[in-house]
Amino acid sequence: MNIKKSIASCVLVSLALPAMAAVSADEAKQLGTTLTPFGAIKAGNASGSIPPYTGGLAKLPAGFKPGSGAWVDPFQDEKPLFRIDSKNIDKYASSLSEGQKQILQKFPGYYLDVYPSHRTASYPAKVLQATVRNATGCKSGKDGLAIEQDCRGGLPFPIPKTGREAMWNQLLRYQGDTSVLTANSRSWVIDSTGRMIMTAQQQTLTDSPYYQTEVADRDPAMGWRTYSHTQAPARRVGEMTGLIDFLDPTEKVRRAWTYTPGQRRVKLAPEFSYDTPIASMGGVIVFDELFVFSGKMDRFDFKLVGKKEMFLPYNMYRGVFDCPAPEKALLPQHTNPACERWELHRVWVVEATLKPGMRHAYSKRVYYLDEDLSGAGMFDAFDQEGQLHRALFNGATPFYDVAIPWAARTVVYDLNRNMYTYLNDVTLGGFKVAPQARTERELNPEAVVARESSR
Repeated sequence: MNIKKSIASCVLVSLALPAMAAVSADEAKQLGTTLTPFGAIKAGNASGSIPPYTGGLAKLPAGFKPGSGAWVDPFQDEKPLFRIDSKNIDKYASSLSEGQKQILQKFPGYYLDVYPSHRTASYPAKVLQATVRNATGCKSGKDGLAIEQDCRGGLPFPIPKTGREAMWNQLLRYQGDTSVLTANSRSWVIDSTGRMIMTAQQQTLTDSPYYQTEVADRDPAMGWRTYSHTQAPARRVGEMTGLIDFLDPTEKVRRAWTYTPGQRRVKLAPEFSYDTPIASMGGVIVFDELFVFSGKMDRFDFKLVGKKEMFLPYNMYRGVFDCPAPEKALLPQHTNPACERWELHRVWVVEATLKPGMRHAYSKRVYYLDEDLSGAGMFDAFDQEGQLHRALFNGATPFYDVAIPWAARTVVYDLNRNMYTYLNDVTLGGFKVAPQARTERELNPEAVVARESSR
């Protein structure tokens, strides 16, 4: 295996960008043959450094206990193939983002340990069937800002033709068709002096109405929602926030709400969008970069550049489940590289450029999204002077027993202020995948507040 040769010869593939979605029947025949049912290249690369897709992780690792909320690392005995650090960046530059390069240069103690690549993401059969259907049936509208309700149940655009279609795949990535509850996740900010500050400890529920096609009380216009209940620090105990996004945000705008114990009422929070800083993450991340991207795409032009081989944070079971304590996971200037795993994967590259006359903290972002649509990804965000401002890394940790390609660990570096933020979803308890979807009545904001406040 010659991984170095493969990386050096990595070629960015240019794509034609027609205005509308649905591909032809002939093009859709690639799904399940040369492409996976969700549109990734099925074959590995020429050197074998990226393996072929064979359906995801086929065998559950020894020691894994279903329902425990923790997933055993299936590759815990593997050793790194090589290490990338400040001394050999140039050798691997074609497969590094601008953010990775700057962080490696800025912090000589930081490095990327590169492991063998494993394409572990998998999906239930009904999701794959609906995804293949969507190739010729799912359409976007309103200049790509909205998609049709007929797309529900599958990944929207397995063969994306525009930047917005690729971003819809990220927005509506499969996260289960019930609910995923995260117990006691913590967010940390490490400031320019190296001081670690816990900005929030929260319990979070993520719900995907887009995939709940058999649940009778769901609004078919709804795409995704989440809410969080704050448990620390003391000054914020009892606060709750929620977000609901729709398939046509030009008709139904994001419904964001907040609750504070002092006021004892639910209030709408329309400011929870775009470049409003998120308090629970110390203001180092803004609302439209939650989970790599979140919200409406109207302020940027999104260009689908093509595919590229990149080093992604992937199969990060060690970082999520074995390094949850901040004393182990976090260092004064950067995360602990010994807790991280990087793999070579193909990504969709999307460039988002701020439209003339629009306001945003960034002038441009470049996204790198895993072709297996696991939720793993990175972006580089540039300020109004064209300088790199922030770099985000979202690591994949697929829930292999329930076929949910999850991403559970987010790190954002603010290179202007020499600080970073870290979110590990399982610091104190793990995940719980609900056996069935909650009712609409249970997910109503007032009901959420009443239920959570009584605990």
